[in-house]
This record gives sequence, structure tokens and C-alpha cells, in this order.
Amino acid sequence: MTNSTPIVATPSGQEESVESGPPCVLVFNASDPSGAGGLAADITAIASVGAHPLPIVTGAYVRDTAEVFDHFPFDEDAVAEQARAILEDVPVQVIKVGFVGSPENLSTIAEIATDYPDVPLIAYMPSLSWWDEGPTDLYEDAFRELLLPQTTVLVGNHSTLWRWLLPEWNNERSPTARDLAKAAAEMGVPYTLVTGVPLPEQFIDNVLATPQAVLASEKFERFDAGFAGAGDTLSGALAALLAGGADLPSAATEALAYLDRCLDGGFRPGMGHVVPDRLFWAQPDDDEDDEADAAPGLPAFDLPSHETKH
Repeated sequence: MTNSTPIVATPSGQEESVESGPPCVLVFNASDPSGAGGLAADITAIASVGAHPLPIVTGAYVRDTAEVFDHFPFDEDAVAEQARAILEDVPVQVIKVGFVGSPENLSTIAEIATDYPDVPLIAYMPSLSWWDEGPTDLYEDAFRELLLPQTTVLVGNHSTLWRWLLPEWNNERSPTARDLAKAAAEMGVPYTLVTGVPLPEQFIDNVLATPQAVLASEKFERFDAGFAGAGDTLSGALAALLAGGADLPSAATEALAYLDRCLDGGFRPGMGHVVPDRLFWAQPDDDEDDEADAAPGLPAFDLPSHETKH
């Protein structure tokens, strides 16, 4: 079944009230203790661009900023009960699905999405190169068969989608975004957002496509640093912008511009990859720093040790 859910803009000029609040995005993803990706990325990105995240925990990564060591999925009943409880209480404008850890969880989420056919679903397929081949194959097969038919927009890196959707590609040229969109469309996906398409001279392209056309594209200069969490940041922002009423090409363009700013302001909290600064807009600028340095400071306040005494 093809998900032909139209992405309808919210009437412009509609003011938020205490009753309505910002639009809501239901997010299925894993907890990431590094804060680089997973629910940490979704929550900060969605809130940063003006929507309210409804996070459903599907499992937990064991990872640092350099690599993923393991993942522990939640039982599918725990995932279903979290989602059903909030869906009975709060109307959602968009559903976003990240890495959910098991074919059983994918099946549960696909079943829930079926009950809400008018809600667009944004699905992000991350690289699973850290995982063993057996679980990866089972997960990707379940994603293809169960979730793609419910998906409105598929988001993924060019190399990841190429390996997954077109494993037998034998053309001398690499597949285009439209080639990947065509492969996704065979499973029912109307739109595909392909990131990291290689271009000459250290540039990459990011393309929103259907099998018939390119709807939007943004070219960026390649960063030298390695990042963690870029895909969740982009897909979370896209979901939030769509929930706020933007049309799909505009939302994709704005989400890519937001990601570019996040990466430009990225920081390295540990010894591994750079983490996108999804709250770059909240950081003080240089003038504010200078003013703070010039202002008289308060007396130093030392926090006591939390050493427990028995």
C-alpha cells in the first residue's frame, strides 16, 4: 500500500493558544547516552524549530561519541503501550521513526501508523554498520516490508540507501537521488530525501526527489570533521517543520539549512565525533561574551562535593 498522505499546510497566521500550543510530533527512537543522535537529537531538533516532541523510547544504545558498542531494544508491548497512551490523549501532526531496534518494534509501529492514515510519517534509515550482519539484514527487511508502505518521506544518506535499496546496482555511475526514490517508491514511498550525494570539489548534494522529479536540492561544502547524529537531526527538524504547516519542498530546504548551521556550530564533547549544536541560536555571540567579561561578577559560589558520608 502506498502512503499517499497529503502534507497539508496549517493555515498561516493561526496563533498558538494555551489550549492548542505548538504542533506535536510523535517520535519513535532509541535513547542515546552521548546525546549525539537518537531521542536526544529528535527532542532538541524538534523543539528548536518550534514543535513539541512526544518521545517514545524504543530501546537504548550503549555508545560513546566515537562508536556504538551495542543496543538493547524494548519489548514491543512496552513500545506500543507508550505510544497508545499518548495518542489517546494528544493529537499529533507528524510521526517520525528513527532506529527502533527490532523487527518486532517495526511491526508494532507500522500497525500503529495504519490506525492514523492521515498523519504523515517520516522514516529515517541510519547506517547500521556497527551491527552484526544477521540482525541488520532482519531489521532492514522488516523496515522495507512493514514500514516503507506506511512512509510518506524516507530520509537517509546516499551510501546507506544505495546499499540497502539497490544492492545489485551494477551501473558504472552511482545511483542518483531519483534512482533511490524509484526504488523506495516500489515499496510505497512517495518522497525520498537523500543526503550526502558526492559532488566534485569537496561538495555534497542533498536532494528531495520522487521517481519523476527533483523537488528540492541544497549543495553544501563537505565538512572535514566526522559527525554523529546528523541524520536524526535532519529528519527530526523536517518532521517538526511539516507539523508546523510548511509544504514539503520548503520544509526540506529549511531543515537542510538548519542542519548546516548545527554542523557549522558543532562541538566535540568527548574524544570521538563532533556533535551537531542543535541549539546554536541560543549561544551568546561574541559581543555578549565581551559584555559579560566587562560586567562586575558575583562572588564565586562553590558547589559542595556529593560524597556520601555514612
